[in-house]
Amino acid sequence: QVQLVESGGGLVQAGGSLRLSCAASGSIFSINRMGWYRQAPGKQRELVAVITSGGTTDTAESVKGRFTISRDNAKNTVYLQMNSLKPEDTGVYYCNANILIGQLSLEYTYWGQGTQVTVSS
Repeated sequence: QVQLVESGGGLVQAGGSLRLSCAASGSIFSINRMGWYRQAPGKQRELVAVITSGGTTDTAESVKGRFTISRDNAKNTVYLQMNSLKPEDTGVYYCNANILIGQLSLEYTYWGQGTQVTVSS
């Protein structure tokens, strides 16, 4: 019943910018932690950035100063602003959210389908 819909991925030149969006829809009571993960070719999926319901953020050391995570609680949406992109940022980016759903406020973890980000040199 709950779905995460991602957008904003694509091809960009090194030094460029992309903004990823992930909107949650369905029978949502509230959204707790939200985050972005990525998986480069031949690599393990890694955490990129997280944001709490109160707006506290943390980012991976490799993207600190270049990527910014934010959320719009009214729209149930999380964003990842990616600036100064490097070829090593290339990978599939996944949205993640811990969500309380329905009348019983049951907590589940949801994943987006993933969106490809390719940074060329």
